Amino acid sequence: MGTNKFYELSLDVLQDKILGGWCGKAYGCMMGEPMEFKAQGEIYEGSLDIDPKAPTTWLHNEDDMYVNMALLEIMREKGLEASITDYAEVFRESEFMLWHANGQARQNLKEGIAPGLSGHPFYNPHADDIDFQIECDFIGLVSPGLPSSSTRIANQVGHLMNYGEGYYAGVFLSSLYAAAFIETDRIRMIEMAIKTIPADCDYAAMLGELLSYYHEEPRDWRQTWQKIEDKWNFDLCPWAKTDKGRFNIQGHFNGLYIMMGVLYGGGDYIKSISICTRCGQDTDSNVGNCGGIMGTICGFENLPETVKSELGPYMERDYNHTSLSNSSASALCYDLALSNVEQAGGRIEGGKVYIPEQPFCFDGEREISFINMQFVDAYKPDDDAIIWHGDWHVDEEGWGKETLTSSNPGDYAEVKFSGTCIYMQGNLKSNYGIIDIYLDDELVQQRDCYIEPRWDNSMQSTAVWLTGLADETHTLKVVISDKKNPKSSGTAAGLGRVVSYKGEVPPLPEKWVVHMN
Repeated sequence: MGTNKFYELSLDVLQDKILGGWCGKAYGCMMGEPMEFKAQGEIYEGSLDIDPKAPTTWLHNEDDMYVNMALLEIMREKGLEASITDYAEVFRESEFMLWHANGQARQNLKEGIAPGLSGHPFYNPHADDIDFQIECDFIGLVSPGLPSSSTRIANQVGHLMNYGEGYYAGVFLSSLYAAAFIETDRIRMIEMAIKTIPADCDYAAMLGELLSYYHEEPRDWRQTWQKIEDKWNFDLCPWAKTDKGRFNIQGHFNGLYIMMGVLYGGGDYIKSISICTRCGQDTDSNVGNCGGIMGTICGFENLPETVKSELGPYMERDYNHTSLSNSSASALCYDLALSNVEQAGGRIEGGKVYIPEQPFCFDGEREISFINMQFVDAYKPDDDAIIWHGDWHVDEEGWGKETLTSSNPGDYAEVKFSGTCIYMQGNLKSNYGIIDIYLDDELVQQRDCYIEPRWDNSMQSTAVWLTGLADETHTLKVVISDKKNPKSSGTAAGLGRVVSYKGEVPPLPEKWVVHMN
């Protein structure tokens, strides 16, 4: 059904809000980066001072920024109608490193899995992780007041790396950006954006409870933090069970911290990102998102002078491996936003943009990544439960004792486990070969562990992810094959943590299968 209602916004304000969004995100990343995962299941009480080296030597290599910019480059080249196959090129070809759901998406795509399935939990044990959320900002910034347009673009990006709650985290945040251009009340913005995800999904429930906690206690964010921690801090990522503390890299859980900054900051940019930082977990990502939303709400001109002065010398500097800076990305998003408005039936005249009303709503079936899933066992490489046969040793080029490596065909790792799903960490390198995966003495899978030299040490990759198993005791055996990719310079392998689960993943959805040429 059409509408005759339009939101009116001056072109100057539109431009200012987009620039404020990018600068707000960049500065938020700088505040949160030194504390990344230093507070897990606890409030961070240390200094919030910006590291003096952050803008000079670190910011341009921040993945929350460069992935956004790389995806935005695809939109610049292919337009607002860019497809998921177009966006997949960022993961297949970009020089930069990727982690968790993004890294798994790259591994999946390089193995020939279709873009529409690379984020699906059948192939991606990180499906609910934070990745789409941290790089969806560009979608909201080109969709001012246009939640339907934002969601359409999100569907072409978010399923590359995520599914279910991980996907909804990015849809919600993109919609929140869209709302920030046409609404001034922060609570109302959140309520509008919630409508773009399924009413019965976990994230909608979590956001609804957060708003209730805020109404009950609008001054003491620490009380609300504790309620969230007690009820919602449970993560199924393979890293959550074996890392110290109460590690959580879920998009929706960390998204609550973003919203706590937005709500409890009272409209003040610095107070908002400070509260978000103190909430802990993935602070550079959360605070970047919080800063981006608050920068869009405030606009660039209303950002604190300290923010503008610290970023000022670097406004034209491109983010690593991309051709976009804060300034050029803002100019590009402004042009794309105007095109998006016109495409949606709006108009530009007299120094103003008239944005047609689009409904904030969800249309479709709910996705659930992990159905009745729970941890059974989790082992790091030095655990006695994993038996290493052959010449396995700590990978000195890796991260500490994350993985063990061997270059001898026939060497293998073996572990007994209970449950219906099994994960084993792998590394990817240019001198790695193929591994043979046996379940209960039956060869069930092979995996090529070669990757181009530019991505050597992709440590958060997957060696084994098997689901749908009988709920009983099994034996997993991973053997170094004497076969290898012709491009590889060796037949080595690197293996790490093992995590078993009970539960299931959903079947592969045919509607997202992209048939590759």
